[in-house]
Order: sequence, then C-alpha cells, then structure tokens
Amino acid sequence: MPQVDDVTLEKELREIIAKVTEIETKEIGLESKFVEDLGMDSMMALEILAAIEKKYKIQVPEEKLGRLTNLKEAVKLTKEYL
Repeated sequence: MPQVDDVTLEKELREIIAKVTEIETKEIGLESKFVEDLGMDSMMALEILAAIEKKYKIQVPEEKLGRLTNLKEAVKLTKEYL
C-alpha cells in the first residue's frame, strides 16, 4: 500500500463516514463527535471500520473500535495500521 498523505486520508475517511451515516461530507468536521453530533451507532462504527480495512487492506483489532470517536481519531487510528 503506497503511503497516503494526511489530507488524502482525511478526505477518503470523510467520504467513508459520509456514505455510512448518509450525511454530507461538508457536515463532517474533523472533531465532530460520531455519536453526539452525527448520530452514529455501534453498527455504523463497525461498518466504517470494515470499510477502512477493505479500502486500505489493513486489519484493525475490534477492541480499537472505541477509538473511532471522530474523524481526527479515525485518521490517527488508520495511520497506525498503514
């Protein structure tokens, strides 16, 4: 997997989150809280994690799911496994 720069990674993750939550990308801020601000539930979080794993061909342990609290954390978590 080629290195992905932070801007591209943030954009791609925002698109994944938008697709799963059915929220416009422009409404997903870097620190928008998934549960409180975007109305995400645990199934959506699992869906996002699965989409991230598939897109980047990585394995993120499910116990890390709790770290998916906002886009900023999703970027950090994904970078750890790239």
